[in-house]
Amino acid sequence: MTTLILLRHGRSTSNTAGVLAGRTPGVQLDEKGREQAEKVVERLASLPLAAIVTSPMERCRQTVAPLAAARGLEPVVEEDLAEVDYGSWTGSKISDLGKEDLWRVVQAHPSAAVFPDGEGLADMQARSVAAIRRHTKRITSEFGKDAIWVACSHGDVIKAVLADALACHLDNFQRIVVDTCSVSVVNYTELRPFVARMNEQSGDVASLIPPEPKPEDAQADGGSADTPSESDAVVGGATNA
Repeated sequence: MTTLILLRHGRSTSNTAGVLAGRTPGVQLDEKGREQAEKVVERLASLPLAAIVTSPMERCRQTVAPLAAARGLEPVVEEDLAEVDYGSWTGSKISDLGKEDLWRVVQAHPSAAVFPDGEGLADMQARSVAAIRRHTKRITSEFGKDAIWVACSHGDVIKAVLADALACHLDNFQRIVVDTCSVSVVNYTELRPFVARMNEQSGDVASLIPPEPKPEDAQADGGSADTPSESDAVVGGATNA
């Protein structure tokens, strides 16, 4: 199975200012955000990363820059992983937006939310999930089905991708928490994804490295009566053993 590490960008100047940055150009990481980005290098040091894909927003490109430099990888910029186009809401104070009628829709019925002069959250989910699937297919083809790769994006985008992986309706995606520079992990198999981790700030990631295949596994990819496929869940709960 191909392993996707969803990385939210580090803390930005807009995060601390309580402003909806959206696609405003020039929004950068603050000092803490830069520290978070440096720590990502150490956190993922044990993983053999095949590729790094990033939103075009500057705060995302800054977040993956130390990791890319350490691995000698050139990040692929993916427009469809960009922040939500919040339209005329962009640059507004969150405290002011909470008074808008649309705010209640965004919170309780996000699949129906369309930002004035911007895009709808359902449209955002469709393009971001399609981008993730597209890159998963490409990376699997280039590096094999056990490849591990990183996609750096934004809170709402990552929540939408996780909701899709969980087969959870977009109207429930506000229940998912994705903090700055957190890591969430999705394993993509032929038949379905498995959400392995969500919103992790620390912790060992070495267990994400696929085990060496056993000889009997060579013919078991599709599964059989006595050998589950990689798309099958472990009955009774998973194990790292």
